Amino acid sequence: MSYQDEISLSRQTIIRVLGATTFLLLVASTAGQIARHVFGHPGLMGFVPLFYVDQEGNVPTFFSAALLLCASLLLALISRLTKKANDSRWLQWTILSFALLYMAIDEASEIHELLQTPARWLIGRQNAKGVLTYAWVLFGITFILAFVLSYLKFFFSLPSRTRKQFFAAAAVFLSGGLGMELVESYYVGTYGRETFGQAMLVTVEEGLEMAGVIILINALLTYIHSCHGDVRVRFS
Repeated sequence: MSYQDEISLSRQTIIRVLGATTFLLLVASTAGQIARHVFGHPGLMGFVPLFYVDQEGNVPTFFSAALLLCASLLLALISRLTKKANDSRWLQWTILSFALLYMAIDEASEIHELLQTPARWLIGRQNAKGVLTYAWVLFGITFILAFVLSYLKFFFSLPSRTRKQFFAAAAVFLSGGLGMELVESYYVGTYGRETFGQAMLVTVEEGLEMAGVIILINALLTYIHSCHGDVRVRFS
């Protein structure tokens, strides 16, 4: 006797759940920082570090990495479908999948922080201040510019709706990952770390990054449905 179980999740439901989870995590992080900096409760029975978005190995970090991993898997699925359709763009989709996988690993382990020392060496300032307090962003900006230029042809080959969604996702994500990072860099260089102001800047930064990835996931799900119809993954 054979039987088949099927679980169906709508794109709208997935995005709403991810968006609501992001909102609740940001609220929890903000509440924890208010408790820490305003009312003088730095631990609050472990609640503050457990939900602070700038803390390693906690709930928001796991969720952010999971979002990026989800986007990576969707890109890998598109790569597979594209290759089966004999579309030469499958390689670009594969590279994007690995890029998001690396970002997921970096989110969990903060590999980019290792670039701080060589970046300061390159600019010849070991104690950089202002917007260069986080000197590693120089590598980030250089990489993004090179990546964008190399993917322009691929980008304009996509459907109009997908291009707009991809652009929105990148704009939101980079406004947090680089834009707010520069603002925070200047703030930390001027006023120092571990302040309420820095905590709020980090919260905005992480919120924009999560929102950007959610927009990307929505774009990928929409693209899969519009270009490949209903897709079933079978485990055998």
